[in-house]
Amino acid sequence: MITKDDFTEISPYDFSSPVFRDIAKKWMLIGTPDSEKKSVNAMTASWGGVGVIWNKPYAVCFIRPQRYSFTLAEKADKIGLSFLSDECGKARKIYNICGTKSGRDTDKISECGLSNIDFDGAVGFAEADTVIVCKKMYEDMIKPECFLDESLIDSYYPNKDFHKIYLCEIEKIYVRK
Repeated sequence: MITKDDFTEISPYDFSSPVFRDIAKKWMLIGTPDSEKKSVNAMTASWGGVGVIWNKPYAVCFIRPQRYSFTLAEKADKIGLSFLSDECGKARKIYNICGTKSGRDTDKISECGLSNIDFDGAVGFAEADTVIVCKKMYEDMIKPECFLDESLIDSYYPNKDFHKIYLCEIEKIYVRK
């Protein structure tokens, strides 16, 4: 059984993963605790990024309000970003399930065969090769009046269901040994 001890903590400043490729092509899971069900939930994300703001390393996540993960992320102080290892060829199937089914009525963690691990208060998964522990610092809704390129609204928000943006301090990064 894989545990947190099977991961090595690295500084965000030593993180050398090709983040653009990983988020856009491999995707990631946003892990959140579900205190009502005494379990965890995961949502697939293919938008996001990392950088430095307010002299802190940060990750940015986007979650639509209709997602169950939105309700959970609103309650959580920390979230985990897990980049799954594809050693057994199951990562894409897991991402597809976690991106199309709702944790409101499906136990996605069991259905996918995922094993959650508490990474310093953030939800991560044993099947990941990288887990980023994030503490929320700032949040705001995407606002239609702030778009300079209004064609993006029709392309990405035809139902006007704008994402909420979470800027999260990267507290720790864990990579599989």
